[in-house]
Order: sequence, then structure tokens, then C-alpha cells
Amino acid sequence: MLEKLQTIEKKYLQLQEQSMDPTIMNDMKKYISINKELSSLKEVYDLAVAYRKAKTQISEAKEIIENESDEEMVDMAQEEFGQAKEQIEDLEKKIKIALLPKDPNDDKDVYLEIRPAAWGDEAGLFATELLKMYLGYATRKGWKTEIIDEQLSDIWWIKDVTVKISGDRVYYLMKFESWVHRVQRIPETESQWRVHTSTVTVAIMPEAEDVDIVIDPKDIQMETYAASSAWGQNANKNQTWVRIHHKPSWLIVNIGESKSQLQNKERAFEVLKSRLYQIEFDKKMEKEKSLRGNQIWTWDRSEKIRTYNFPQDRITDHRIHESWSNIPVVLTGDLDDIMEKMVLENQTRLLQETMSK
Repeated sequence: MLEKLQTIEKKYLQLQEQSMDPTIMNDMKKYISINKELSSLKEVYDLAVAYRKAKTQISEAKEIIENESDEEMVDMAQEEFGQAKEQIEDLEKKIKIALLPKDPNDDKDVYLEIRPAAWGDEAGLFATELLKMYLGYATRKGWKTEIIDEQLSDIWWIKDVTVKISGDRVYYLMKFESWVHRVQRIPETESQWRVHTSTVTVAIMPEAEDVDIVIDPKDIQMETYAASSAWGQNANKNQTWVRIHHKPSWLIVNIGESKSQLQNKERAFEVLKSRLYQIEFDKKMEKEKSLRGNQIWTWDRSEKIRTYNFPQDRITDHRIHESWSNIPVVLTGDLDDIMEKMVLENQTRLLQETMSK
């Protein structure tokens, strides 16, 4: 482990030096690539530095304990030795987790899709609230967001929305948000004060690269139309909306946010590639699950993953059996604790799986 940490430290410092090279800074593609790699190594680098420092403290404390005659100095050294030993045990666990094989999608940007399911308007309202929550979280993380497509109901609740989120380790943090979110509360229109249950489906798809998915043009049927047509949302005489149908998968993508038909076409193909990539990824995960039994952490897409119970002010994640309070604050985008616990649970499971082999 020490040898691996030293290699990572060396690599990190080399990349840091390269990132400050004026010739690299003028090559934006290379500069972005180096900074992405720096970002992916930073966690392990920081742990390695802390680990080395704790090891040095133990060595220095042992020397004082063994050679110093001053009792007060020895007592201080023993206390420092105990603290450093505890720190090393904690750091070793964190380092083992940080050195686990990385999900190849972790550094990718994502497409977020939100669709209300049961209970119509109430589900649409909750879908709108979830969108604001994720946009708020993205702002807190310094990520860039772009609404690719948005379809609203007559009362301006969301019927369907697709958002591209770009930034540092977006998929790494958001990948566990996929699947069914359930809300329990009393709608404003409910005269009997009964609690209603509504559901919203969230999908987090890593942005697919050209090398990930190849689409045969023969498999595509494309139509363009104006927003005032039967498929459209707003009055618009220009045929800027794009509808692509991928015949083998039966996937259909409608995009019309941009005034440029070409831009809408490009975005539609990006979304289609990400959906196809997700389908292939799910197939791979199912295959691994069947080969490895229950060791791999997966769940049925039709199952609820989280419940937002407003009367009890409680958010419960059913995968890790953990709950949080203060729903209004969470819905502003205060998701750090939830996201971090989901990541930690997954990493702990992977570590247990690795150690059991």
C-alpha cells in the first residue's frame, strides 16, 4: 500500500507542476484533461500526505518514549502516540476505500431526467420540487446546468424534463439518485386532510462518448416540426423541434429548447446515446449480479429508493435504512450528507466484497 501511495503522490505533484506550465495552459483540451486527473487523484493524495504525517508522529513519539527521561515529555509523547495510532487506523480504512477500482463513469457529466408518475398534479408538483433540489445542489457544488428539454402541464408543473449537469465528479455523487422517489403529504386541494402518496421517477445517465455508443444512421427515423404542431409546446412557426426514433430500441427523443434545429438535433443524439449507454450498462450490471449473487449493490428500477414524508418531516432512504429531517431545507439542495452516505455505503460494500475474495 505504501508503494502505491508514493506513486500516487509523485504522479499528483507532477500533474500539479504540468497544470501551471504556460504551454499546457494554452492548450485548453490538455489543461482540462490534466485538471480532471488531478481532481480524481486529490482524495488519495490528501490521505497519503496525512498518513505519512501520522507515521512520522508515531516514529517521533516512540523515540521520545524510549529515550527521554523527563516524565512529562514521555506522558505527552504517549498521548501523541495514541492519537496518531487511532488516526492511522482510520486513514488506512479510508485509503483502502479510496484505492478501490473506480467506476469508469465517475468523472463523466450526466443527463438528469425527471418524470412524474402516479397522482397527476401532485406528482408534477413534486417533480418540480425535485428539479429545484437538484439544481440547487448543482449550484452548491459549482456545477454547470443546462435544461435540454422541458415539458410543462397547464398549471406549470413538470411533465418531463431533461437537464445536462457538468462539473467535477457529477456522476460519482449523483448516480445513486436514479429510480423511484415517493412523496407522502396532504395536497392543498385535499379537503379531508388525507395523506396522498405520489411517485416521481429520476434517471441519472452518464454522458456517452462517441467511443461508448455507435449509432447506425439506418436505425434512425428523424422528424422536424414546429412547436405549434401536435407535438409542440409553444407557438413557433419555424420547424426547430427535432424528434428522433431509434428503431431497434424503440427509444424516442424530442428536443426543442434551442432556436437552432441543428443544435436540437445534436442534443437529441447526445441524449439518445446516453440512454442507450445506460441500457447497456444495466445489462452488464444484471449479468454481474447473476454471476456474483447478492454481493453487488443493485435494485429493481420499479422499486422506491426514497420516501419524503412531509407530515412526519422525514426523508428515508430504503437502501441504507437511514433517515433525515428538515425536508424544506433538503429541497433547497442541501444534499451533501445524503449523497456522501450513499457513496460511503457503496464503497464499504465494495471493500467488504474485495476483502472476502
